[in-house]
Amino acid sequence: MFFERPDSGEIAVLVHIDFHDQSESYGPEEFVELAISAGADPVAVVTGSRQRPDSKYFVGSGKLDEIKNIVDQEGAQVVLFDHALSPSQERNLEAILMCRVLDRTGLILDIFAQRARTHEGKLQVELAQLQHMSTRLIRGWTHLERQKGGIGMRGPGETQLETDRRLLRERIKSIQKRLGKVDSQRDQSRRSRARSSVPTVSLVGYTNAGKSTLFNRATGADVYAADQLFATLDPTLRRLDLEQIGTIVLADTVGFIRQLPHRLVKAFQATLKESSEADLLLHVVDAADHSREENMAEVDNVLEEIGANEVPTLKVFNKIDALPMTEPRIDRDENGTPVRVWLSARDGVGVDLLQQAIAEILAVDVLDETLILPGELGRLRAMLFEQGAVRSEHYDDFGRSVLEVRLPRKDYLQILSRAGMSEDQIEVEAA
Repeated sequence: MFFERPDSGEIAVLVHIDFHDQSESYGPEEFVELAISAGADPVAVVTGSRQRPDSKYFVGSGKLDEIKNIVDQEGAQVVLFDHALSPSQERNLEAILMCRVLDRTGLILDIFAQRARTHEGKLQVELAQLQHMSTRLIRGWTHLERQKGGIGMRGPGETQLETDRRLLRERIKSIQKRLGKVDSQRDQSRRSRARSSVPTVSLVGYTNAGKSTLFNRATGADVYAADQLFATLDPTLRRLDLEQIGTIVLADTVGFIRQLPHRLVKAFQATLKESSEADLLLHVVDAADHSREENMAEVDNVLEEIGANEVPTLKVFNKIDALPMTEPRIDRDENGTPVRVWLSARDGVGVDLLQQAIAEILAVDVLDETLILPGELGRLRAMLFEQGAVRSEHYDDFGRSVLEVRLPRKDYLQILSRAGMSEDQIEVEAA
């Protein structure tokens, strides 16, 4: 297997095992990309198959000897497992291989730590790292374990471990408290957007599907985008004006991946709420990826975990420039509603069709009317202004307020209900 060596990094041996009792099986190609994204220099991939993991070393004795030989021959500094290892398995493997051992969760956490740029992103990654580290803390203090066995030597090791665990718990609580404030601020921003009737459209998808490139193309932003896993981590929001419906907020979020660590999903709840509370999800798919169906299923699993599986979704099949004889288009269901858009974010081909599809979906339940309100309906007029729904106002010859309004119909009905009125009591200007 050929590896594109990074400019610098640690020499790594990768291990990928297929288990017969798993319902799905996939190759090590994605894990190689993960390792390179983390800055590793992979020199070999060790593959194999088993019925189930070995409780002590995860792999069998023969496979362990094979890994040990490669580590010695290549002078490897780290062995990366494409699986979740228990703390004891990591310790046992390190004792035999005489180098650091990292599992898939630890590798993804390392990549996230490298890519986090904002204060919030760094806090979220640190929280996940500390929670992961808390189960492996004893590894750093093995030199003190021997002191527990002799007369006069009992205690210091355990005391130091307990001190470290206490400091970890305090740091985790501190970060959770600060992230709680971030969550409150995001909730306040979302409520503000809801009051002003600005729809939120969130980009979701498998990592490296081209979300950030599409985000930049649509909004003119300069979010970092590269052909690598987790090129961007921190969420970015930009306003986008669509001619048919007005202003929307487009949110670019972290990419998903197979076996995304649950701790990361929990740590990023505040960020992922942008997706779960959006008005529309754009599920960006790498149309040229031979694993696109499996990747789409993984994204659906994470969306269900964060409670976003009920949000209306538009599939965006990106990278059609890598597909032969594929033109940009909109696919529709039997009702004529857009369900898929085919485009190339890199070339900008089909982005106009995406904006058209977004406008069609969001405009379905939008009230866009000219209301004529007499003076006695001043309270209703004030409520419409408070909602941010009034686009213009003038007065007719009878002194009545003539308002051009645009807002979601459900919000309009709620306002009428609060005012104790119904739709048939409001005069609408004829088109």
